[in-house]
Amino acid sequence: MTSQTTSPTSSNPLPHTAESPDILQSPDTLPGPDSIEVLRYSAFTADPAGGNPAGVVLDAEGLDEARMLAVAAEVGYSETAFVTAHDTAARRYRLRYFSPRAEVAFCGHATIATAVALASRNGTGELLFETPAGEIRVGTSLDDGLVRATLTSVPAHSHPARDTQVEPVLRALRWSRDDLDTGLPPHVAFAGNDHLVLAVRSREQLAALDYDFDALHALMRRHGWTTVHLVHREAADRFDFHARDPFPVGGVVEDPATGAAAAAFGGYLRALGLVTEPLRVHIRQGEDMGRPSDLYVDVHPDDPRVRVTGQAVPLPAP
Repeated sequence: MTSQTTSPTSSNPLPHTAESPDILQSPDTLPGPDSIEVLRYSAFTADPAGGNPAGVVLDAEGLDEARMLAVAAEVGYSETAFVTAHDTAARRYRLRYFSPRAEVAFCGHATIATAVALASRNGTGELLFETPAGEIRVGTSLDDGLVRATLTSVPAHSHPARDTQVEPVLRALRWSRDDLDTGLPPHVAFAGNDHLVLAVRSREQLAALDYDFDALHALMRRHGWTTVHLVHREAADRFDFHARDPFPVGGVVEDPATGAAAAAFGGYLRALGLVTEPLRVHIRQGEDMGRPSDLYVDVHPDDPRVRVTGQAVPLPAP
């Protein structure tokens, strides 16, 4: 199965990119052609050594859920995005996201990767993605020869987390209440998925993260959280954060860049009353994993939707 679309490309195609597709063989399960082309991108970085890798399958119309899950598990990234329907002329696509263990309603970094892959073939501009979480609009443009993408989330919201939710998580993280930043209280934030947001006072505490994988996995499954979004604010008068996102429910220890959590975090800041004018938030993630990532989050006091911006670069097949 190839990743070519059926409509002509637009009048502003981008220069050829050097991605190396991974061809996964599947003769027993796929109708028609016996291979699936998986593109690999690293999102929220301009350096292939940084960011969060995502698989992208641009032509997944013939794949059922079991096959998509198997492909995601074989790729081994935190998520792989599958384009299951497309109208290239209208720039409208249907997406599904799978981690190695389960389907995910929305994935920010795989959305950015898919948008960059499509823009690299069909030209930059606006895209509309139909996802299990709702419609996601993505704008793409060229920035110093690389495609930059901005996704607009579904309406975000956030509410305080209960003590009965927070205390077991702190034990799994091997943290205490005294480690938390009292100016940024624990919340459950949503922008397509639920994320528990915990702010830690010390950058060193965040860097030393060493959690109980099985215990946190069980808690996250019980509460339906996609990640636990752990943040440290660099200074009280700035909106620059370091973040780490344990993702045991997806079958990986940690995400190096989590666009869905970043969008939810924007809604969290708005819910706390900290967004009194249009605001850009910078999140530095993945640094402690050796895969530094930069996510830019735009929040408006009068708009519940959150915009998350980043680049993506192609990766060679392993």
